[in-house]
Amino acid sequence: MDIIPVIDVRHGVAVHARRGQRSEYRPLRTPLAPGSEPLAIARGYLSLFPFQTLYVADLDGIEGRGRHVELSRQLAEGLPGVSIWIDDGNAAKDPAAGARVMSVVGSESLSTTDDMKRLRDAEPDRYVLSLDFRGEGFVGPPALLEDAAYWPERVIVMTLARVGAGAGPDVQRVEGIVERAGARRVYAAGGVRNLGDLEALRAAGAAGALVATALHAGTITADDLVEIAGR
Repeated sequence: MDIIPVIDVRHGVAVHARRGQRSEYRPLRTPLAPGSEPLAIARGYLSLFPFQTLYVADLDGIEGRGRHVELSRQLAEGLPGVSIWIDDGNAAKDPAAGARVMSVVGSESLSTTDDMKRLRDAEPDRYVLSLDFRGEGFVGPPALLEDAAYWPERVIVMTLARVGAGAGPDVQRVEGIVERAGARRVYAAGGVRNLGDLEALRAAGAAGALVATALHAGTITADDLVEIAGR
């Protein structure tokens, strides 16, 4: 099972995500790193475990304030061998992959017919799709959720209300997406608290999970990561 650590970035600073209420996010404080600089946080994650992939949310780009165009490059250069998945709100315009940087298309960023056409026309290995849920509702074009033909090879099930909330992942929703996903790899995001949650998601068919708060809080340990990675 793949565990992918998460960094949310606003104004160049890593912030602590809580329930998707982005106006309430504050600079991240963690025992894994001094300060809140994204590269330092990423290296703190790597001190726990040799993660192969890092997920980065550029909140300024997602919220339309202008994306941090150097962020993915800085992280890729500072983290040799680590792939960067970046959601900056722009990938719907040009879903494309680089050597080690992969665009994440968040469903909340899709709004026009042209966006959907680009998504359907893009190669399925060129980007990661995040199906974004806020509460019980899907955030994005209904057709995207209803028609799995739009989905690429990797799909994230993002339950925003559970991010940083300690409420546990939405295993049932993940299982439902897995059932429709065919051979695609499905990743759970939001609410993961401990090894038990990871085991429940694995049993539901998830190929991996995006995790942040539990790593900073120490409720998922280095030993847990070794154990779940071997399954």
